[in-house]
Amino acid sequence: MKSFTLLFALLGSLLLAAPTSNAQVIVAHRGASYDAPENTISAFREAWAQAADGVEADFYVTKDQQIVCIHDKDTKRTAGKNLVVADSTLDELRQLEYGSWKDARFKGEPIPTFAEVMAVIPEARMFVIELKTGPEIVPLLKAELDRLKPSAKDLLIIAFNKDTVKAVKQQLPAIRTHWLTGFKQDKVTGKWSPTATDVATSLKETGADGIGFQGRREVVTAEFLDGLKQHGLKEFHVWTLDDPKDAQFYRDLGAVGITTNRPAFIRDALTQR
Repeated sequence: MKSFTLLFALLGSLLLAAPTSNAQVIVAHRGASYDAPENTISAFREAWAQAADGVEADFYVTKDQQIVCIHDKDTKRTAGKNLVVADSTLDELRQLEYGSWKDARFKGEPIPTFAEVMAVIPEARMFVIELKTGPEIVPLLKAELDRLKPSAKDLLIIAFNKDTVKAVKQQLPAIRTHWLTGFKQDKVTGKWSPTATDVATSLKETGADGIGFQGRREVVTAEFLDGLKQHGLKEFHVWTLDDPKDAQFYRDLGAVGITTNRPAFIRDALTQR
């Protein structure tokens, strides 16, 4: 009898310790980019200071085949001088600084390489890698991952380009990958695209493990998601949510991750029912 009592006590403690089924990973969008310049080491460090579960970072390839962290295809918006990343070497991109546009105290922030971003990802935190190019980036990324040897369970690769997603699943099958989609509304008909049918077709074509949705509550509803689950959708995340009501809405719909510019602010909102 005593052994059964101990067994039930152990099971009870395990259940209490287990995470709830609707727990979300809070991912800092381009780092904690509300407070620090996006896609810089300062932004990623700020994300950890705000207790983010992970960071999302954007990557392009330079002329000399280096993977660098930047959202736009050129440097105009964040560095003030217009260099096209694909037509520039890493050394040329390093001549610019990427922080003072946000605040003077960040002046001098360099453009980080993939390896430099990886170096500031703590153990057991998620690294969401957004590939902004076509599939030509994938062999270079594979080489970096083979060299750096991060844990695959802590990585998520995302991309809008369907061919890029396909290439990731072919060359890096052990790493979870989400295809990304936004939504546009026809000004005449009021209809949104892509439709759920279009999304289901793309999910099947890419072989993605899930989808990253633009968090548009008028489109990505419970009904929309239920339809996609019938066509093989296993998991989804949403971006970029800085409104607590939006975050709570997708928490309740079971998003595995919520990407936000304000990780501490959104985490506080999600602790409230």
